Amino acid sequence: MVWEVGLIDVTPGGEDDFVDAYRKARSLLAETPGCRSVRMTRGVESPSRFVLLVEWDSVEAHEQNFRATDRFTAWRGHIGPYFAAPPRIEHFTDLD
Repeated sequence: MVWEVGLIDVTPGGEDDFVDAYRKARSLLAETPGCRSVRMTRGVESPSRFVLLVEWDSVEAHEQNFRATDRFTAWRGHIGPYFAAPPRIEHFTDLD
């Protein structure tokens, strides 16, 4: 199991529209084979900053079942217009 962590900065003033777009597009991600859970959080001190947390079976499940498919293109089409800059995406594993 791996965590995909995405740091997303949204253009100021577009936060509410971003949240609406995320809610409409969430199922594209959540219903992907190999996706265990999806969570989006919003910064308290920095309300234009969001953190996406996705639990995947593996990095390969993320890359092959989502990133390399039309699901990703549709997902990015919904939320991408609100990005102030490209998101920073990294994978993490739990410590024993």
